[in-house]
Amino acid sequence: MAALLSLALLYTRLRNPQALLGTAYPPGTAAPPLAGTGDDGRPLALADFKGKTVAVFFGFLNCPNICPTTLAALERVRQTLPERQRTDFVSLLVTVDPGRDTPAELRSYVRYFSPDARGLVIPKTPLRQAAAAWGVGFEYSNVTAPDRYDVNHTTGVYLVDKEGNRRVVWDYTQLNLTDRIAADVRTVMQ
Repeated sequence: MAALLSLALLYTRLRNPQALLGTAYPPGTAAPPLAGTGDDGRPLALADFKGKTVAVFFGFLNCPNICPTTLAALERVRQTLPERQRTDFVSLLVTVDPGRDTPAELRSYVRYFSPDARGLVIPKTPLRQAAAAWGVGFEYSNVTAPDRYDVNHTTGVYLVDKEGNRRVVWDYTQLNLTDRIAADVRTVMQ
């Protein structure tokens, strides 16, 4: 039993040598592209953030709890970073509800949580492809009218380094561990 546990620990350490809190990606795992309309109404792509560390998550404005909690947690993480690193850390909310979430509303929403947070609107068909590339799922449920429905979605937060590589994904339940998440961000920013 001890040997099995030791092997499991060794495997985990080899897979995640920096002991990141979330699930680490193999080195050099490029982040899938994301492109659409930014919260300022202009074209925006993940590639535009080259040189910054980006926390990407998929959500929507009418989300009752996961999305606002995630944005608040990411802002707490940003606030723990040394002042010189804060502007190099960006939260990016990719809406899974492009039928209702406008760029202007998205801007107001994300900026409520952080002055450096950004929002991205991708049309429905390319959004499905982009989400699948990230391993993100979402579906519309309880549809009672074209603009009245719920959205169920994956709740992971994906940390992308300044070179555009996915480094780690955190489960929503880990986001309350601000100090550990901030340590992951600082490690990735090095």
